Order: sequence, then C-alpha cells, then structure tokens
Amino acid sequence: MQGWLSILLLTLLGVAFAVGSIVMARLLGPRKRTVEKEAPYECGMPPVGDARERHSVKFYLVAMIFLLFDIEVAFLYPWAMAIRDLRWTGFAQLLVFFAILAVGYAFVWKKGVLDWNRSQAAGGTRGGPAGGLP
Repeated sequence: MQGWLSILLLTLLGVAFAVGSIVMARLLGPRKRTVEKEAPYECGMPPVGDARERHSVKFYLVAMIFLLFDIEVAFLYPWAMAIRDLRWTGFAQLLVFFAILAVGYAFVWKKGVLDWNRSQAAGGTRGGPAGGLP
C-alpha cells in the first residue's frame, strides 16, 4: 500500500501544479490582445507563404539520414556495456560497424545531400538533389 500512496501523492502534486499554473496565468497574465500576440509563432521568424507548401525532397533526405545515424549510434550503448564480455570479437564488430557508418556518411556527403546551398548556388530548381523532383 505504501507504493500506491506515493504514486497517488505524485499524481496529485502533478495535477495540482498543472491546474495552479493555468489558474495563475489566467489571473496574472496580460489580457490586451495585439496583432503580434495573435500571429502564429514560427521559430522566431515571421510566417511567409502558405502553410501547405510542399517541402523539398532534400528536407526529407536529411531527416531520414539523421534518423538513420541516430538509430545506429543508439546501438553503441549496448556494445559499450557488453564490450568487456565480447573482448576482441566485439571490438572487431565495432570497427566493422564504424567502417559501414563511415562509408555511408562518405556516400551521402559525396552525393551532396548534406550541402544545403548546392541547388540554390548552381541556379537549380527548387526541387531536390535530383534537380527536377518536386
């Protein structure tokens, strides 16, 4: 029962903090509406164009590459925990893993996926790295 009591107490404290924050913001917050306050916030930049505008293919390529390398780096933690038990076999596996990562990174770099200004500087289309893609 002691374990459930602490979970209940933590839940009540979380709910009280959330409700208290909302109530205090309503009581103490400014109420005067302005154009700046009503405008959508876009990373500190004023919103330009339509929100439904299509993204470049390069945006998605960089996002996928980031996820790929991020997931691969997540495999390093289990290796770090088990490297003592794996000995030289684990070290060799780690070197092969890093070699594959390096080859993939070099391939992506050579293809120009990481060069954001390439299509703009070369007078290319708004597309992606393949030129005519939307």
